[in-house]
Amino acid sequence: MTAQLLSTSEGQTLILTLSNPEFRNALGPEMYAAGVEALSVAESSADVRSVVITGANGVFSAGGNLQRLQNNRQLPPEHQAQSIEGLHNWIEAIRTFPKPVIAAVEGPAAGAGFSLALACDMIVADRNSVFVMAYSSIALSPDGGGSWSLSRAMPRQLATELLMCGERIGAERLQQLGVVNRLADAGQAMQQALDLCQHINARAPNALASIKELMSDADGSSLNAQLARERDHFVKNLHHANAGIGISAFLNKQKPQYN
Repeated sequence: MTAQLLSTSEGQTLILTLSNPEFRNALGPEMYAAGVEALSVAESSADVRSVVITGANGVFSAGGNLQRLQNNRQLPPEHQAQSIEGLHNWIEAIRTFPKPVIAAVEGPAAGAGFSLALACDMIVADRNSVFVMAYSSIALSPDGGGSWSLSRAMPRQLATELLMCGERIGAERLQQLGVVNRLADAGQAMQQALDLCQHINARAPNALASIKELMSDADGSSLNAQLARERDHFVKNLHHANAGIGISAFLNKQKPQYN
């Protein structure tokens, strides 16, 4: 069975499912390309207001396919570099996608699987799920933006420990650290992620896009630069039709229906 990215939908939520049963949903170039393409199509679709990324059969992702990596050692380094660029294109597509992307994690999220989950805007995790930056266990360093995400999500010392020691960390501990947004009972991460998306889908898409862009820019910005961005987004959104809908609905104690 080949690695593939399955695409389904639930209401206004696009569901992308990592499927590679033989290798515990290990990632690969086919998935990377399919992920970029799926987000490109979804960006221009009014029918899609959010995306969930999950794994098939109760496993999020074991990360890289070690057999493929071993074979790549016999090829020119440029071959592996090109593969990693494929992953990084998908990570960048998730980060710049103007709609919310939620990771629904059950079972292990290892290596690049952990990096993929961290690239999402929010993480809903099964209480029994485990996360591990497994790279150092096989003499490798991280990819997929794992070092970037962890260094911004937690103290440097703890991020360094996770990357260097390659030890497992549970979903409950990651929630305590602010990395996991919501914990779900066993087998319920997907449903809880869809419930979260349903709540988000009811909000104005233009406002959500602004929030995502502002959050992306905040890390590298001075306060003055970020204040200017907030001003510009606020004014743009105030003059969007959805602001009229939202304000009127609030004043009239009605439920808004955004475009």
